[in-house]
Amino acid sequence: MRLYFHYVSINIRCMLQYKASFFLTALGQFLVSFTVFLGIFFMFQRFSKVEGFTYSEVLLCFGIMLMEYSIAEMFARGFDMFHHMVKNGEFDRVLVRPQNEIIQVLGSKFELTRIGRIAQAIVMFIYGIVKNEVAWNFSKVLTVVFMLIGGTAVFSALFLIYAALCFFTLDGLEFMNIFTDGAREFGKYPVGVYGKEFLIFTTFFVPYALIQYYPLLYILGRRTDVFLMFLPLLACLFLVPAILLWRFGVRHYKSSGS
Repeated sequence: MRLYFHYVSINIRCMLQYKASFFLTALGQFLVSFTVFLGIFFMFQRFSKVEGFTYSEVLLCFGIMLMEYSIAEMFARGFDMFHHMVKNGEFDRVLVRPQNEIIQVLGSKFELTRIGRIAQAIVMFIYGIVKNEVAWNFSKVLTVVFMLIGGTAVFSALFLIYAALCFFTLDGLEFMNIFTDGAREFGKYPVGVYGKEFLIFTTFFVPYALIQYYPLLYILGRRTDVFLMFLPLLACLFLVPAILLWRFGVRHYKSSGS
């Protein structure tokens, strides 16, 4: 991990060489997320509830989901840009170094500018806390922490799957954005509002519901089952098939010849 943090420090120093560009980009990330917030705001100007969820409850939900996605994108951006590394033949250099290739790819890109999007998520989350009459206790605070850990793991796994597919296509597959950027968008609302079939898919296949819907029900007091607070940690197991696919891709990697 010391090597990874060394990579991160290099990336941060490079970005801060152009401080104005960094702060403007971070501000842009904040404002882009703010437009999504406005969409939710205008939606609830017309409808008081969506499938029983109030405006403040939806903001609490989306704030957590946006934080999960933004933290994953900040740390796992190297996988999102991995197709450039494959096409340019840069992954050949990664393989000949005596270090873990996942750590090297992770450290190749660190998007500190995503802190602007995280700031927007924190604003929405705090507003949701203030406006909701949630009886906060240690278990519910811990549930939020578990949601952030599990959500970061799930989105990082999706970025890893996206990168692993590049071994076979030499280019990024845009349909994967449905599971990353798309999840950030439909994560504005609790996934249960999209119907039973979608809830089943997001419970057993791509576990968005484990990092958003079920623990949210526990936080809001709609469900009292204590095991719901641990479901985000169970979602971390989604990393296992992602890593296995990555390993399979590495074994079958052929240089692009660049």
